[in-house]
Amino acid sequence: MKVLVVAGTHAGVGKTTFCVGLMGALRQRGLVVQAFKVGPDQLDPLLHEAATGRPSYNLDGYLLSKHANVARVAALAEPGDVDVAVVEGGESLFDADDAVVGETGSTGQMAKWLGAPVVLVCDCDAHSARGVAAVVRGHVGMDDELAVAGVVLNKLESAAHEAAVREALAKATPGVPVLGALRRDAA
Repeated sequence: MKVLVVAGTHAGVGKTTFCVGLMGALRQRGLVVQAFKVGPDQLDPLLHEAATGRPSYNLDGYLLSKHANVARVAALAEPGDVDVAVVEGGESLFDADDAVVGETGSTGQMAKWLGAPVVLVCDCDAHSARGVAAVVRGHVGMDDELAVAGVVLNKLESAAHEAAVREALAKATPGVPVLGALRRDAA
């Protein structure tokens, strides 16, 4: 069984929209998807359930140990029953308990505990092309133990904007592919 963690560069990047779309697309391809959400959240798991047809479960690095979280994923996403587990991160990849310097409760911590690659969702509406590249490069280089498998560009203005962001990313983070790009939708 494969596990994938989807994280954002910050809150509001469109992580849930992307996750629900990914889960639904995988289900439409005939895969059985088990969804999880990092942190206490009641709404996102309901959206996951609508996309996957299965209940979604919370994972929590604050309240549960590494063993408890890993065991929960293993028990609920057993090989043979589930093809892929998609874990939607909390606020951002590195958001954690600010009272304690470290990663406790962060999406990055959970990805490392699960040994799962990270897909990073980046809000391109908030930055210039080089600004997006700087944000992504910072996230990729922040923790050598994390495996960032690729980036999803969200809220792009146009094809020209997408091309500029892709070019800047290729220079700043070679080896980290752009896995997808989504246009901004005023609706």
